[in-house]
Amino acid sequence: MKLREQINKDFMTAFKAKNTVAKNLLSVVRGEIQTTEKNTGKELSDEEVLAILTKTAKSLKEMVTNGSEQAKSELTIVETYLPKQMSKEEVTAKVTEIVNSGATNIGAIMKEFASLPADKKMVSEVARELLK
Repeated sequence: MKLREQINKDFMTAFKAKNTVAKNLLSVVRGEIQTTEKNTGKELSDEEVLAILTKTAKSLKEMVTNGSEQAKSELTIVETYLPKQMSKEEVTAKVTEIVNSGATNIGAIMKEFASLPADKKMVSEVARELLK
């Protein structure tokens, strides 16, 4: 099942269960997807839907750091759709492997992590440490 279809199915489930937090959040995500599809004139791929979800998760994380309890529950919902993030140990091992294969700058390391599910800020910090 495509990610977009899963979001629509979960929206209907939340709607029927009267789960307003999930319903409202998924409604916003569905709106973003529909707006993007309307602007581009094509159906979004799972990667493009993931980009929307990642952007939503990032803004929710900022709200959580400001003390929003609703944002915390919304973030939990969004994270169910995102791939599991790499741990710091996994990131360190991968960065070490990239450095050992000849990468000498952060740009080359970040390019390797472009398609991997890792926190880019953590990757940057690990890379800076290892390149010292």
